Parts: sequence; C-alpha cells; structure tokens
Amino acid sequence: MGFAELFLIAVGLSMDAFAVSVCKGLCMKRLNMRQALVIALFFGGFQGLMPLLGWALGTQFERYITPVDHWIAFGLLALIGGKMLWDAFHEDDEELSCPADGKLDLRELVMLAIATSIDALAVGITFAFLRVDIVMSVGLIGATTFVLALAGVAVGHRFGARYEKAATIAGGIVLVLIGTKILLEHLGILAL
Repeated sequence: MGFAELFLIAVGLSMDAFAVSVCKGLCMKRLNMRQALVIALFFGGFQGLMPLLGWALGTQFERYITPVDHWIAFGLLALIGGKMLWDAFHEDDEELSCPADGKLDLRELVMLAIATSIDALAVGITFAFLRVDIVMSVGLIGATTFVLALAGVAVGHRFGARYEKAATIAGGIVLVLIGTKILLEHLGILAL
C-alpha cells in the first residue's frame, strides 16, 4: 500500500472526527484556538492510537488469516465505509447541545474520540495483514485527523453544519473504493 492510499485512508477515517469537530465549532460564540487544539489533539491522538491497537491484534492472528486477508480488508473497509454512508443518509439531524458556560467536557470529548476512532481499530487489523508500515500509517492517520479536526472546529464556527453530511459521504466512498481496490489487486483483476 502506497503513501497516496494511506493518505486517502487517513482522510476517510478522519471524516467522523471532522464532522464532530464541526459540531463543536458550532458551539463556540467566538473561535477559541485553545479549545480547538484540545479537540484536535483528542481526535488525532485516538485516531492514531486505534490502528496501532488493531495492528497489534492482527499480527497475533496473522498465520490463520493470511489466506483470506484481502477479503477481510475489503469487508472491513466496505463495512466501515458503508456504515458512514448509511449514517449520512439515515441519521436524524440531532439538536446540538452546547454547554452554557462554553467549557469543554473532557469526559464527553474522550467518549467522542473513542467513538469516532473505532473504525480505525478495524483498519489497523487490516494493516497487519497487508504488511503496512505501521509507524508511518499511525503518524499519518493521527496527523491528518488532527489537521482536519482543527479545520472542522473553524468550519463549524464559521459556516455551520452544512458540510458535515458531505464530509461523511466522501469519507465513506473513499474507504469503500480502497477496499475494492485491495480486493481486485489480490484477485489479479487490477494490477497497479
């Protein structure tokens, strides 16, 4: 897997964090860069940690799964991307609950960071089977999520929630396409 594919996976994985960051930006009466950095650090940190945990789990079971690793990679990426697409088209627009004092709830932030990075855990498992450089992958995913979450807070503060759905749809499509590419390469249908 090349840098371009890893970068696209990183962008796809970070779309949930971007969408939540947009919502956090909506709650800010004025842009608070300190809070925006804390939000971005939480999302980027968890998004980088989860693939590492998934990779560690995947390497433990590598010999059992190697014969079907391309199907697993395709299935997980298609499932994650499909769920993102389903959520984008079927979730109700929830009312945004903003704290009256404007402070960040760190417990809520941890829960949101975990929830938005569970898909990265599954991607990390596929990284173990595909023999991806985990250090570069984790760094790229964490850094990409950090930058996009920071941008999400600013976008939410400036423009509102109109880009949240489009970001989730784009992320889902990217993950499904990458999973399909991995499957087609392993089946010999696509040679790149």
